[in-house]
Amino acid sequence: MRALARLVARADGRGGTALVELRGETPLLLRQTPADGGVATVHIVGGAAGPIAGDDLRLEIEVGPGAAVRVRSVAASIALPGRAGAVSRMAVRAVVHAGATLHWLPEQLVAAAGCAHLAESRVELAAGASLRWRDELICGRYGETPGGAVVHTHVDYAGRPLLRQSLAVGPHAPGWAGPAVLGGATATGSLLLVDPTRPDEPASADGDVARLPLAGGPATLWTATAPDAHTLRAHLTVGGGAAAVVGSPGP
Repeated sequence: MRALARLVARADGRGGTALVELRGETPLLLRQTPADGGVATVHIVGGAAGPIAGDDLRLEIEVGPGAAVRVRSVAASIALPGRAGAVSRMAVRAVVHAGATLHWLPEQLVAAAGCAHLAESRVELAAGASLRWRDELICGRYGETPGGAVVHTHVDYAGRPLLRQSLAVGPHAPGWAGPAVLGGATATGSLLLVDPTRPDEPASADGDVARLPLAGGPATLWTATAPDAHTLRAHLTVGGGAAAVVGSPGP
């Protein structure tokens, strides 16, 4: 199955944001929901199970100057096996213009047993843009060995590389569960905060959570591991763990 969804937001001239384009295809459906704190909010609704091996899903996001958008999903995304040798793909492309803000806060990606999934995100931020980007990966459903999942995240700021991050788990990723990678944890995630108004913060590590300032822009990256999805979300949510110092509203 192939599906393309597109979201385009523009400042409405009254201090708010208008969604001038919002369209999708099953199983990648977009629904506007009530604004949260003046930020236009969109939920991704899965119109079918999956992604299933063989699916090719693409989401394009553009946030115009001065606009602010929050993207969530109504449920976790469960990558499932399909025909032998097939790979499922989910590609997100986002462009955030100067003075604009994008909050990417979907539910977790679950790598179910037998899956082969590639998740790739590419974000282009203009100078002066703000970003809050959270990725969470759960290695298998309860009591099962995870399938194969590869997660790539590329972020540029003002035309320069800001973040290049990749993680592979599953049977074709030797050592992924060892001490050099997840150390036996079954849940992992990251939160990237790009905010030109925030002061620089030093690197730190506290248990399963680490904070790293990035050299390519006004940005800080938090990474975390956890034994389960609930604990991971606590690490990456305001009021708990790494994200307690973010200070922005909402999880």
